[in-house]
Amino acid sequence: MTSSPRSRPEAVDAAVPPAYLAEVVGAACDVALVIAADGRVLSVVPGRTGLPDPGLADLVGHPLTGALTPESAARLDDARARIAAGEDLCRAVELDHRTSTGRVAPVGYSFVPHGFDGALLMLGRDLGAITECRTQLVQAQLALEQVYEARRDVATRYRVLLSGIAEPVVFVTAADGRIADLNDPAAALLAATRESLGRPLASAFATEAGDFSDRLARAAAGEGPLLLSTARDGRELRLSAEVFRAAGARHYLCRLEGAGDRTGAADGIAADLSALYARSTDAILFAGLDGTIVTCNDSFLDLIEATQISDVAGRCLSDYLGRGQVDLKVLVENARGLGQMRLYATRLVTRLGGETAVEMSVCHLDDRTAPSLAFVIRDASRAEGVRSSKPTGTPEDASSVIALVGSATLKEIVSETTDAVEKMCIETAVHLTRNNRVAAAEMLGLSRQSLYVKLRKFGLLDREGPGET
Repeated sequence: MTSSPRSRPEAVDAAVPPAYLAEVVGAACDVALVIAADGRVLSVVPGRTGLPDPGLADLVGHPLTGALTPESAARLDDARARIAAGEDLCRAVELDHRTSTGRVAPVGYSFVPHGFDGALLMLGRDLGAITECRTQLVQAQLALEQVYEARRDVATRYRVLLSGIAEPVVFVTAADGRIADLNDPAAALLAATRESLGRPLASAFATEAGDFSDRLARAAAGEGPLLLSTARDGRELRLSAEVFRAAGARHYLCRLEGAGDRTGAADGIAADLSALYARSTDAILFAGLDGTIVTCNDSFLDLIEATQISDVAGRCLSDYLGRGQVDLKVLVENARGLGQMRLYATRLVTRLGGETAVEMSVCHLDDRTAPSLAFVIRDASRAEGVRSSKPTGTPEDASSVIALVGSATLKEIVSETTDAVEKMCIETAVHLTRNNRVAAAEMLGLSRQSLYVKLRKFGLLDREGPGET
């Protein structure tokens, strides 16, 4: 709204009587501002429910643009210029106040020219609730988009997985036995296409629909696979079923294979062996009959402190054996002569010159055009340390027993020998358990109290070690 130019009266006060303005504002808006021609706020009048933000009361005497965000200040200047040009502003202008309370208060203003000196009366509606609702809607829209994106991602992965499986797979709804989905191998077996979705699975086989539904339910319950003949060419298939629940409905996951085709099991074994090769804590290595390394797993690389297979591929295994060609010759000759050799003890030399005690087993793989050797190598450094360490006092105990012959009766010698053997066993158990008295007692079949008595008897109670754990 604009007012037509008119002559200025002798005395016009830009200020509106507070009581009258408060009455108008209380009925028509949430806040009213009176600003002078230079942009200063002359007065702030709250609505009946108070100001949208308490910080708006601090605007009096200050330029309004200084308390607005940069975008809102530009909108205010544009609105004032348009009003000065005589244009009617039909729509409210949204201004964001930066108040002294530290928050941004959005208010929608309608402008009414007041007086003849460029002053304006701004009637504002609090847009805080609307802005909050708008923010929530945007957040809900973003969340919905994320859900849709996640669903599209899952659907894409499902399609890629289904198309990449070589095993024929069919999804069937349990309620009516209809095909919900299938992959290409299953479609080839059943002479079906994507247009076959929704058809009863029983129609693909030479069987009655009712009987098929009962048999499928029993197979999913664990009675074993079904032997069926296809309706197209009478080919015999084995159908295995598993039941699962999705979206509140039960479904069957059906796997198909030829009645005489057991390649699925072989594929499963191959997958298991591949996982074992990759994850085994023992080193696994394949080499030619001359000892040339073809490939190995990460555990072998760890043993010899190598970083990658290319560091060892093509090299002779004897380069990493403690006795070189001597070790390799023993292993290869026994493997080729007997088919295998187990637990051959030697040392493995690392790339940095260190040595690790190992136990090696080798198998001759001669069922192929190019025979090879498969080695399994286990780190035996800890076991060797236990075997090589001798409990203290053993030589003295043996000597003392021998010295008794001729000076004591057999009964007395046996008693002394028993004590010597008992001491050796206790020392060995304590050593193997790294001085863990609880574990040593369990190893010897003794109670903790009995073990402590015997440790005290043989003077072993003050041995250093990690103690009980």
